[in-house]
Amino acid sequence: MKFAEIRSYLPVAFFMASLAMGGCALTKPVMPPLASVEGVRGHFRMGRIINLDTGKALSFDRFIDQLESKGLIFIGEKHNNPEHHLIQVQILQALLARYGDLSVAMEFFQEPRQPVLDRYMEGTSTESAFLRDVDWRKTWSFDYYFYRPLIFMLKEKKSRIHAINAPNNIVRKVARSGLDSLKPEERNQLAKDIDLSNEKHRAYLRDVYKQHTSQDLKKFDYFYQAQCVWEDTMAENIAEYLKENEQRMVVFAGNGHIIKGYGIPERTLKRVRVNMATIVLYPLTGRTTIEKETADYVWLTGDCSRTHFMGRHRHASPQP
Repeated sequence: MKFAEIRSYLPVAFFMASLAMGGCALTKPVMPPLASVEGVRGHFRMGRIINLDTGKALSFDRFIDQLESKGLIFIGEKHNNPEHHLIQVQILQALLARYGDLSVAMEFFQEPRQPVLDRYMEGTSTESAFLRDVDWRKTWSFDYYFYRPLIFMLKEKKSRIHAINAPNNIVRKVARSGLDSLKPEERNQLAKDIDLSNEKHRAYLRDVYKQHTSQDLKKFDYFYQAQCVWEDTMAENIAEYLKENEQRMVVFAGNGHIIKGYGIPERTLKRVRVNMATIVLYPLTGRTTIEKETADYVWLTGDCSRTHFMGRHRHASPQP
């Protein structure tokens, strides 16, 4: 996979990301960031791809080889890390080149906006109309240019992107006043079954909640319900597609919805049987130990997150 192929899709995004990563490099830590894997001797540096089952680093080609048998592949991200978005394009290009057509689903689009997404991908609407009609500023609000190379590449290949997320206004209502506050027409837009019983997931999110700064989310139970609404709704949309289609699917979502399988992955497997892989793009900030159950694969990256241009992000997904 040549880096020039990725750069050809959007030089502006590449330039922007290079500036961000270059800026991070100006301040050198006293000790270089290193990761170790729980129960494995040795350390791994930034840029390594680690199979957490074996505790060994892989070449990029070997990594793509190991994904051949997977019918469902989750690729995570820290939303405002430009390096993560370039890596996602690289992985998707390699999968398409190696294994042919596949389906793509994205957390970044709400399921009711599917017709808007389809019109743009089919070429019957402009990019500016697409961004307006999908209401990018309010429904996602991270800088669109992080995502444009991925979307543009799929558009060029005439691929369909599946919008899998729940409507933000309904999720926010759950976060403030709980599932029981929903009207029937609101509840019907979410997954039929929403699992609130996973105590390990609840404990993980309680730690996230303690760091949450929003004054609107006063009750942890409602916060937890909102997370499960997101994750079960996305899982249900993915499962419904996989039940009707044999094509490999790649899902792009925040790390917090993928890590340890608590979120979308396990909830998808409860609905459909599929051979699955989870990939977490893991920003290194110092010396850290990665638990083996974090994911199937971890790609160690820089922590070059940048503040998005469009104001405060409205999506409360946890971001390890």
